[in-house]
Amino acid sequence: MCQPLWAEDAVTMASLLRAGEISPLDLLDATEERVAAVNPLVNALPTLCFDRARRRLGEGGDLSGSTLGGLPVPVKDSYAVAGVRTTFGSRVYAEAVPDRSDFLVEALEASGGIVFAKSNTPEFEAGANTFNDVFGVTRNPWNTRLSPAGSSGGAAVAVATGMAAIAQGSDFACSVRYPAAFCGIVGLRPSPGIVPQGPGGVPGQTLSVIGPLARSVADTGLGLQAMARFDARDPLSRPMPAIDFAAAARQPRKPRCLAFSVDLGVADIEPEIAAVITEAVRRLEHMGATVAEAAPDLSAAETAFHTLRAHQFASARGELIDGPERTLLKPEVIWNIEQGLKLTSADIAAAVRGQARSRAALLGLLEQHGFLIAAAAPVAAFPVEERYVGRIAGRTLDSYLDWLVLGYAITITGCPSITIPCGFTAAGLPVGLQIVAPPYSEAELLSVAAWCEDALGCRMIRPIDPRTPAGV
Repeated sequence: MCQPLWAEDAVTMASLLRAGEISPLDLLDATEERVAAVNPLVNALPTLCFDRARRRLGEGGDLSGSTLGGLPVPVKDSYAVAGVRTTFGSRVYAEAVPDRSDFLVEALEASGGIVFAKSNTPEFEAGANTFNDVFGVTRNPWNTRLSPAGSSGGAAVAVATGMAAIAQGSDFACSVRYPAAFCGIVGLRPSPGIVPQGPGGVPGQTLSVIGPLARSVADTGLGLQAMARFDARDPLSRPMPAIDFAAAARQPRKPRCLAFSVDLGVADIEPEIAAVITEAVRRLEHMGATVAEAAPDLSAAETAFHTLRAHQFASARGELIDGPERTLLKPEVIWNIEQGLKLTSADIAAAVRGQARSRAALLGLLEQHGFLIAAAAPVAAFPVEERYVGRIAGRTLDSYLDWLVLGYAITITGCPSITIPCGFTAAGLPVGLQIVAPPYSEAELLSVAAWCEDALGCRMIRPIDPRTPAGV
């Protein structure tokens, strides 16, 4: 190896582990050293559990035949890890220590993942800037004055800085894809039911899904392979066909055709971001891709998503605003819950119809063109002190959710989507390209994303050290 162990890609790490050329303990030690060096600068992993990780390794068992082989993986602080503080970024649960792990964590550990940390998240994953009153703010390593987005901001920063080769995230509105775009890495939102969820949350909902973040498409495929499985305890979980996501991600395939809409026909977007995306699409065309400008009719997506999101918040957290816990909640969480409690059955029925219309429109376009590409986020990283983006391209937005439409317009359809890096702003900040595929075609999506990654040449080859401007 010509670089530190922590800087290797996940596919290489897993290969070395399975071959016995390094031990899981070697890799865990290297990870701990890297975390000690950079985490104080970015606050991505507020809770560390290296002792638990070493105990699991000490329990014995040969991991060399598993998918990850003993690879260290952080888990988002909205998912329970047995015996590890799990706060949801909320003062309500600031000292909570669960006695059992979520289904996702069980899947990761069964696949040879070694959980060593919890990654930071906004309170109850509400909002796309990663800060909370328990652990404070997470900073973007490209410029620590700026936000890494959210809600999987801690996971994205950990991956970008080499504290993890693969991290677990979750995506409700945009919570894997926006942080990936802001941090210059890859993030995958899979179809509902691919990765098991529970036992908490709202059973059977399709908006929030779990997915991997990594520095390459190949590593992202390996992460999905480790997380995906059938689990009958999750009502949306599907029996898994014999699909090797990791292999698909290592086999680039040029798409038959790509539909292109920089803004999905519904989003405000900064001109500089649109220009970077358009140039990336031209590079794909130069490399042989057939691109057709086309957008699905997603005009019903906004109301449908806002309504179903509010309904889910009220279902999951509604009891918190009627008791003493209310004073511990941030305004955005209270607003989400209150919006949900105001809903009528007619509102929810209309939202379900809007969701169906949006899905049908996108599926029609994908049937014709195969895949859809668009901007992954409408802006680049913004000052970390700003709670959310309130103005885009000169237009003042109506609510704190409005800048998330490039993410949630896809969320509402149930289609899988991946973000890959595609260029930089004049200030040197990463810009992400979003690729959307038909439901349950993750293998094909990974192969096409791998081809686009090669064609664009923007993959993060080596983790970055946090860049702190003078005066911070």
